[in-house]
Amino acid sequence: MKLSYYPGCSLESTAKEYDLSSRSVCAALDLELLELEDWSCCGSTSAHNLNHALASALPARNIALAQKNGVDVTVPCAACFARLRKADYVMRNDEAARKEIEETVGFKYQDNIKIMSLVEAMVGKVGLGAIASKVVKPLEGLKVVCYYGCLMVRPPEVQGFDRVENPTMLDDLTETLGAQALKWSYKTECCGASLSLTNTNVVEEIVSRIINAAREAGAEAIVTSCPMCQSNLEMRQEKGENQMPCFYFTELMGLALGLNEAKGWFRKHLVDPGRVVNL
Repeated sequence: MKLSYYPGCSLESTAKEYDLSSRSVCAALDLELLELEDWSCCGSTSAHNLNHALASALPARNIALAQKNGVDVTVPCAACFARLRKADYVMRNDEAARKEIEETVGFKYQDNIKIMSLVEAMVGKVGLGAIASKVVKPLEGLKVVCYYGCLMVRPPEVQGFDRVENPTMLDDLTETLGAQALKWSYKTECCGASLSLTNTNVVEEIVSRIINAAREAGAEAIVTSCPMCQSNLEMRQEKGENQMPCFYFTELMGLALGLNEAKGWFRKHLVDPGRVVNL
């Protein structure tokens, strides 16, 4: 099985462990990733805030690259996933905007590929049964809450990901690894995003509410698929002995699949994950 792979900027830098774990886990599951040649930044929220035409053109360029591969594309980063899905939605539903984007980028939109998050690819393409058959070190006894954040599910007409108010895809995947995914009410709350740099106090308050809710649910750790969320939840929570680690779901998959290289992924974490999992 093959999928085009758009890593995005965060996975090339601050979230390198997410990229490494994604590639290793996909290889272990016989999912071949075809990294888009000469991919570029999706524009993130910066382009969206400054220029809506640019915010569509930047991700559209990467969609054009994916079209050349002729297979669906998977996007691990929630923010990149949101931007590519939005550009695809615009080109499918707004003829005038599509023509402008095509002229700007220099390609012809074909609507022949699906853009999916890596969580979707794991559940929909690989399948929970196939993943379960590869688990050699089940994460028994590990209690977690799954944190989707806001960009994976909203707006629902664009993202088309799971149920907007109560998504369960990541929960199901986590439980396939042997961990217990607990119910809680903060799974789609915003983490504060880039306000972490400009208004740190606000983000610290938001993160505090999320961490406290996770603790009240009985969780030992948080699982996510968003680099910004992972960074904020670890960096902006209160310091001390009771800090809660936040895992990328692919890191937990690597542990459950018994991948030797998994231990190296946790060196960049700001909260020691060794307090809740055996490394």
